[in-house]
Amino acid sequence: MSVLDNIAAAPIGKVRAPPRAGAVGLWLWGLAALIFVMVLVGGATRLTESGLSITQWKPITGVIPPLSGADWQAEFDAYKQIPQYALLFPDMNLDGFKTIFLWEWSHRLLARLIGVAFLVPALWFWRSGALRGNLGRNVLVATGLLALEPIVGWWMVASGLSERTEVSQVRLALHLLIAAATFAALVWAATGLRAPRETTPPRVALTARLIALGVFCQIGLGGLVAGLRAGLIYNTWPLMEGAWIPGDVFGAAPWWRSLYDDAATAQFDHRLLAYGIVALALWHGLDASRLAPASAAAHRARAVAGLALAQAALGVTALLLAVPIWAGLLHQALAFALLGMAVAHARASAADRDIPSPLVGEG
Repeated sequence: MSVLDNIAAAPIGKVRAPPRAGAVGLWLWGLAALIFVMVLVGGATRLTESGLSITQWKPITGVIPPLSGADWQAEFDAYKQIPQYALLFPDMNLDGFKTIFLWEWSHRLLARLIGVAFLVPALWFWRSGALRGNLGRNVLVATGLLALEPIVGWWMVASGLSERTEVSQVRLALHLLIAAATFAALVWAATGLRAPRETTPPRVALTARLIALGVFCQIGLGGLVAGLRAGLIYNTWPLMEGAWIPGDVFGAAPWWRSLYDDAATAQFDHRLLAYGIVALALWHGLDASRLAPASAAAHRARAVAGLALAQAALGVTALLLAVPIWAGLLHQALAFALLGMAVAHARASAADRDIPSPLVGEG
């Protein structure tokens, strides 16, 4: 009897994925971990104002950093031509430039390593038939997102090289959202490799997806807050300088420009969605515990609620402290941890799984 026959004949509660699922899962979780690290390096690059230190996009030769004094000076001279140097850091010396350059170079190098770590195993798994059905489609989505990310990344950097001293906040948010979507797609696919063990109540499964979507949107709003330096204003909580709704919210003309081009509105929106996510996550944890108190879904729902509360508390702390680097990085890390948990919970609550087919002739 083949492995597929064994799977088809086994009761739902005893289904086990074929051995290859372990290798695919390890690959997917490893990629998700690499993207998590890349997001943190990207956050450090942004918080240290390092993102514009490399003024050219060299996909191949850019792997090698400057190796001689002349090479370093040439890169520094190129940086001196952009507005950020002239207006923000006119007193920067070569040693200071090396520091910000290495942050951006490390970010780009890690992106290249992720590309290799994704592409080579993907080709092997695809050729051997391990990536089929829903799993294959999920990996294809991740492939497209990974291919798009460096293009949008350079588009973002280019926005700060001529007329601005920083990158466009809209392009920064889009760059961050693509990373979040790639991370979520990998976690979704990896979680789907686990065989189903129980049936999750439909309402719990639906709410789990809504929370994951809300966290994803909140990460995008966080990108706008970061790009607009909105964490450096209204450093009070729960009120915003004595009011629940400050007078300058939605003050741009036309009003809808405030949604992406106004610091006060960006912080207000970020706060508002955070309250909504925390409230929904807490209700979801209680609801799942009431419907199936001893189930894995209830444990996952409580974990999501706990992470949402911790993330909100950390966000308030970062705001009150005017976003020191350590708080900003920790806030970003916990945001992706919450996203990963929410996506894994949503995927584990779904009825189907993406168990890959065994090798031809195996069994």
